[in-house]
Amino acid sequence: MSRFTLSRRIQALPPYLFAELDRKKQEVRARGMDIIDLGVGDPDHPTPGFIVNRMKREAAVPANHQYPSYEGLPEFRAAAAKWYGERFGVSLDPANEVVALIGSKEGIAHFPLAFVNPGDVVLVPDPGYPVYHIATMFSGGKSHFMPLKRENGFLPQLDRIPARVLAKAKILFINYPNNPTSAVADRSFYRKVLAFAEEHDLVVAHDVAYTEIYFDGVKPMSILELPGSKKRCIEFHSLSKTYNMTGWRIGFAVGNPELVGGLGKVKTNVDSGVFQAIQCAGIAALESGEEAADAIRKTYQERRDVLLPGLRSLGLDPVTPRATFYVWIPVPKGYTSSSFCEHLLTRAGIVTTPGNGFGASGEGYIRMALTKEKGRIREAIERIRKIGF
Repeated sequence: MSRFTLSRRIQALPPYLFAELDRKKQEVRARGMDIIDLGVGDPDHPTPGFIVNRMKREAAVPANHQYPSYEGLPEFRAAAAKWYGERFGVSLDPANEVVALIGSKEGIAHFPLAFVNPGDVVLVPDPGYPVYHIATMFSGGKSHFMPLKRENGFLPQLDRIPARVLAKAKILFINYPNNPTSAVADRSFYRKVLAFAEEHDLVVAHDVAYTEIYFDGVKPMSILELPGSKKRCIEFHSLSKTYNMTGWRIGFAVGNPELVGGLGKVKTNVDSGVFQAIQCAGIAALESGEEAADAIRKTYQERRDVLLPGLRSLGLDPVTPRATFYVWIPVPKGYTSSSFCEHLLTRAGIVTTPGNGFGASGEGYIRMALTKEKGRIREAIERIRKIGF
């Protein structure tokens, strides 16, 4: 075996979903076709100017050019705790219950390394953000996939997880508002999760990156709003979607101090934290009130309200998103997730994401992102109407 042979953990990785999408896009673009990209969930509008201006000022401060602390500036952690208190009514100790992240993806990827031993089981939603499974695999754990079905509101049926699996389970990953299905969970579901986690001594890791992209004025909740939740819960939040800051790579994790501290122990050994100037810009975002986030939400709701009736006019049956900037769409009869995506891309120049890229239970769906202007969304609908299916 060559010294350059990749490790077994790398060889076991599925092709990264968006890397494969990029390859196919380039092939179509090389043929001269105009692409409407509704695939990757990356905001198309810039970061609000007041955040950029704060970054410019802070980048000129020499002290910000030194190694940042792994846990984050005290001021950033305090701003995150204050924001959580105002948004969710959750009281947090910035010193022990908040840690800054280089984007929530980084925190999710590192978290199993702190708590999962080889042979431990992690309960992973399916379909779900691929990093939950990949992080589990890298930590030596084994994923048990929980199917998310439309008839169950895309909530996992916890009572169907086998006892033999639960005997080895360590972490339960949940994600609401959900990527890719756009489902939102209610208080009743979170109560069930807490009771289930208590019964089986599970850590609850909740990915809440999309709580601020909600529609019709109905705000999603945090599981930390429930009494006793801090006993075994950690939440991963991000500024990426809320403030159009995907490229800035800044987020935070909050909750149980032992869970936050365990993640911090991983981080102190493998990274040096978030650039301090970016943390200062993050403070400006968190302290800015609702005006900027309201404008972003309004944009996505307007786009949703163009895309949904357009899809239905084609005979498709999309799930109405109550949050996130995704639309989850069953594929027409005779297609798989991949074949319908390929049909739309090669015939109409429309990039979508195959549901099976998020797990086996995503087969039969595609995901569209509301990351293009309304005019381009209308054009996408007309292109699909023209090519048919």
